[in-house]
Amino acid sequence: MNSSPVTPKRRISILGSTGSIGCNTLDVMTHLGGREAFEVPAITGMGNIELLAAQARQTGAEFAVTADPDRYADLKSALAGTGIEVGAGPAALVEAGARETDLLMAGIVGIAGLAPTLAAVAQGADIALANKECLVSAGDLFQQAIAKGGGKLLPVDSEHNAIFQVLEQDQRHAVDRIILTASGGPFRDYSRDQMAAVTPETAAAHPNWSMGLKISIDSASMFNKALEMIEARHLFGMRPDQIEVIVHPQSIIHSMVGYTDGSVLAQLGAPDMRHAIGYAIAYPRRASLPVERLDFARLAKLDFHAPDETRFPALALARTAMQRGGLQGAVLNGAKEIALEAFIDGQIGFLEMADIVAATMDKLDDGRVAQTIEDVYETDRDTRGVAASLISKSA
Repeated sequence: MNSSPVTPKRRISILGSTGSIGCNTLDVMTHLGGREAFEVPAITGMGNIELLAAQARQTGAEFAVTADPDRYADLKSALAGTGIEVGAGPAALVEAGARETDLLMAGIVGIAGLAPTLAAVAQGADIALANKECLVSAGDLFQQAIAKGGGKLLPVDSEHNAIFQVLEQDQRHAVDRIILTASGGPFRDYSRDQMAAVTPETAAAHPNWSMGLKISIDSASMFNKALEMIEARHLFGMRPDQIEVIVHPQSIIHSMVGYTDGSVLAQLGAPDMRHAIGYAIAYPRRASLPVERLDFARLAKLDFHAPDETRFPALALARTAMQRGGLQGAVLNGAKEIALEAFIDGQIGFLEMADIVAATMDKLDDGRVAQTIEDVYETDRDTRGVAASLISKSA
């Protein structure tokens, strides 16, 4: 009697499992077989200990980590009797990233995701990258580590995943431009006076996507698109002048690649993060995913508009950062995070975020480059100090 060989379970670690990327990743994994198909070496979250513990039990995770060192006892108690190892704090996050895995879903928001993701890169794991800041703040360093580690870098941002799908590797010589689409956020039709009066609550109401507060505000200000421009440069080896942004309110076309023969290839799909997540998990195969199928007869129309950089100056700041090079991406990102916190706390207005970022970039335009991860962290610390000082002076 012949028996079919048993397919080994794929090992997938998830950084940031309690956020939107992490929750959607677990949804896709459940659909694709759950514990019958996957093992989870490590899973990490922040303050939602109840959800993190439930996810760890659901997946049979080997190691569960909260990024908050003060919540170790809470997580330990929540997982008592399960046999799941527990950790807390930055060092434990790095340990989670270093666990042997086939694929790491990098879903931690901000520069806090850099060290644990690089730990996985060093182990040769494939990286499903949903963390913009890894490439924005440390693009050259990160790509060097990927080349040395030998793993694949699979973009999970819907825009970069779309480009990854339609950028023909044997035709890279013929790539003329890449076109990132942007929904335009909730304020795409607002005047500058209207935008000056918006609150964090209105900025968090994204018209197409369900995201966290900070990510939604990043989208409303188009700072998320600024980060994506810098990320695209590092992912695809483009010059700054080859990276375009177009406002596409329906979020059906996720991004496009234009070629020198005039052809433009686009990837389309209903607005759903599980498209890109599922593509990365199943790569190089395509899996059957529980997502809406496009009904072209019902779409009626697809609209496109040039972004107004007077109302959304973040895009021009991204071009400045790319042209200056070095660690200006890290400066833009760090200053943006401080300005965003100040906006949420009511210290500055919505439009003042870009002013703080621009002034910080100018003050730290000193040619610094990243030789090590510590160079990135030092620049991030300097940036946050400068931005906080500028905010204090403006109050």
